[in-house]
Amino acid sequence: MGQVIELDGATKEYGGAAVPALGPVSLGVEEGEALAVVGPSGSGKSTLLNLVAGLDRPSAGTVTVDGRRVDRLGEAALARFRRERIGFVFQFFNLLDDLTVADNVRLPAQLAGTPRRKAAGRADELLEMLGIGRHAGAYPGRLSGGERQRVAVARALVNRPALLLADEPTGALDTASGHEVRELLAEVHAGGQTIVLVTHDMALARSLASRTVTLVDGAIAADDRAGVRR
Repeated sequence: MGQVIELDGATKEYGGAAVPALGPVSLGVEEGEALAVVGPSGSGKSTLLNLVAGLDRPSAGTVTVDGRRVDRLGEAALARFRRERIGFVFQFFNLLDDLTVADNVRLPAQLAGTPRRKAAGRADELLEMLGIGRHAGAYPGRLSGGERQRVAVARALVNRPALLLADEPTGALDTASGHEVRELLAEVHAGGQTIVLVTHDMALARSLASRTVTLVDGAIAADDRAGVRR
């Protein structure tokens, strides 16, 4: 299997800061891997995720995702790349309240140019697979937090992305809903999906991740794979 993510000396500096927010960091993530990025607040976790997503550009070094140098892409190409090759799951769902559940899920597919009927079929398939098909015609505000996060996962997977990025996916959920989302993401990973998640939820990291990277002060302090610290 090849690498879905490759960071080579990636560094992010913000004007006026005495030290970089991140880096230099060199890191590879293999296809089918589930990587948890953990560390204290301000350690560079979100900065790392933003560089991988192409939401921010490195001050130095390179960022390659699914074979593309995302640090070299223009804004239009980046938007298209994210839409087609990266799925996002956020802490606060980011669903559109004036669209039904089914419409929220199919929207990214239609924006990517998928015909409406095919997009609808893919949305229905995912909603059934994730156990929320009965809510297809409902609006997000009528759902529980756990159900809304399931909708968000379905939306993130609708374009069959090479990479799923999850930013604190259980952070806004109660204990029971958080457990449901942990199980859901584990099922998605078991199906072969490459996942990178930023989390403070160590139960999520332990149950899902095949590898855990710990960031401290913008640098990799530990890289644990199958319980072996390198």
